[in-house]
Amino acid sequence: MLDRDGPVPIYKQVADLIRARIESGDLKPGEPVPSEAQLEADYDIARTTARRVARELREQGVVYTVQGEGTFVGEPGIPRAPRKTPMYQKIAEELADRIRRGQIPPNRAIPSEKALMKQYGVAKVTARQAVAHLREKGWAFTVPYRGTYVAAEENWPQDGAR
Repeated sequence: MLDRDGPVPIYKQVADLIRARIESGDLKPGEPVPSEAQLEADYDIARTTARRVARELREQGVVYTVQGEGTFVGEPGIPRAPRKTPMYQKIAEELADRIRRGQIPPNRAIPSEKALMKQYGVAKVTARQAVAHLREKGWAFTVPYRGTYVAAEENWPQDGAR
């Protein structure tokens, strides 16, 4: 439990909790530490505080960060644990499945980046990657300043027909 009124900054308290998980073997070398979004949700902290947690752990030498992929236990160069499917692809696949099943019909908006961040506990960059993946595959199109919408069915990937 965090002492929000005590003299130790919150980011140091959370960093100590993550470090304890590493030292106990709960988080092993190469495994990802909780994302900023996950830290926000788990500890009810601000995104800037979550960033300071990662920085503190890096400064202690117990984790390293790979831009666009996350923060991992150990020193740079330690092989990362293989991920089954990148999170952005998982999100995009779930949205494509909803489109395929007619839950989000053509010319209707898909969930916003903010909604995806909240639903999946991911960072904005991950939500953006998911939306970009949907566009690349032909599931969606974006109208500047309006949002991203489901494409017409004839533009869907060949394996996406209902």
